[in-house]
Amino acid sequence: MSKKQSPSQRPDPASISFEQATEELEAIIERIEQGEIGLEESLAERKRGEKLIQRCRAILEAAEQELEQIAPDEGSAEEETTREEG
Repeated sequence: MSKKQSPSQRPDPASISFEQATEELEAIIERIEQGEIGLEESLAERKRGEKLIQRCRAILEAAEQELEQIAPDEGSAEEETTREEG
């Protein structure tokens, strides 16, 4: 998302892919770090960033649950190995 889009042009975070969300998050961070936006817009972008992070977490949690359903025994064995090593 190299070009700046107005808030009304951007899709709802709940409807975008993981890749789109992470790309937009990176763009928001870059714009804030480069000082391209003022305080008020930075605050609005922070709120959008929080929604994007929530979307990413939801996608990751769904993927994790799907993987656990595919191979539930493998996940348990891995956790036990990690505990034994720690």
